[in-house]
Amino acid sequence: MKFCVFTLLCASLQISHQNPISQWTLRPNVLVAEVDGSKSWLRLSCLQPEELVKRGNQSLDIFWEKDSKREAQRGNVYRVQLQESIGGGNYTCHNSDGSLLNHTVVLIQEDKTMRRKILVKTDDEYLKCSAQNYSGEISCSWTWHSSRVGSVEFIRARRASDDNTQCSGDTNSQLWSCSSHHSKFRCSVDMSGNSISCLDEKHCPYAEETQQIHITVYVKTKYFLVEEHSRHFYLSEIVKPEKVQINKVNTTVIKWSYPSSWSSPFSYFPLTFQVAELRRKCKSCVNSCINSKATKTLNIQSTGTCLFEVRPRSKAVCVRARDALCNSQWSEWSHLRLKRNRRNKKEEV
Repeated sequence: MKFCVFTLLCASLQISHQNPISQWTLRPNVLVAEVDGSKSWLRLSCLQPEELVKRGNQSLDIFWEKDSKREAQRGNVYRVQLQESIGGGNYTCHNSDGSLLNHTVVLIQEDKTMRRKILVKTDDEYLKCSAQNYSGEISCSWTWHSSRVGSVEFIRARRASDDNTQCSGDTNSQLWSCSSHHSKFRCSVDMSGNSISCLDEKHCPYAEETQQIHITVYVKTKYFLVEEHSRHFYLSEIVKPEKVQINKVNTTVIKWSYPSSWSSPFSYFPLTFQVAELRRKCKSCVNSCINSKATKTLNIQSTGTCLFEVRPRSKAVCVRARDALCNSQWSEWSHLRLKRNRRNKKEEV
């Protein structure tokens, strides 16, 4: 009796590790297998049943390659051994004459208990997303782990209510599109490989935004490890104007205008400007602007060009902007260094 119990227990343990935790199709011919570190097997099929019937007994002539290296297994079914994070690769099946029949890229996704990140967090986020205006164009960037630099494998962009979004793309051109009834996103990967830009072609900047944007980026390493990172947001939560251009009118007055990339009309998309006057000379005025909490600041709302009278003892002026109607991000500081002498010269940066 004890022998029977032991045999059943071993059989149960063996079965429990036959398959990965889960497997799903990321896009045509790309399969993701989630693993937990234990040994498991993944079955790949070369031909569909109806195609096998046509071949008769010739299925044994099928041979397999992994990453262009011939494997010992033959036949229509290939068993991929998944051990720890090993097993991912480009699997191809061929006729006896070497002609290609089918291919499958297997990507490995580690579960949360063993996952070693491909990306690293910056300010508690893996994806940092922003928009320069309300046109529907956004950009998201990330930082690669120093030992796991990879590439973008897939991008999915949609509105919150778009459950039937269809996405397609090309890893070679790094161009992706996602369409549904409510949105039509087109995304591209920056040449540096560290960011993406997406545009919702159906977005109307003058309508109330009722659905969040959902962005998911799948990144992989050269060892076929994959992970996904997502951000959900309204444009009003990530909008960040470009830097303000400051000009000197005369010895006591400066002016600035709305960034050229900001949405118009300005009366519908107003900005609030924050002005800081620096009383001390600054070698790096950018840092002085950032640390302007120690300096008195003034908030100004305007729908056009702003004129500002500078105090006589000010050495530099800093200006930044943000959406006046929501608590969004401030733009980067712009600054104008003032040089007061007999000739009333200025130095502008």
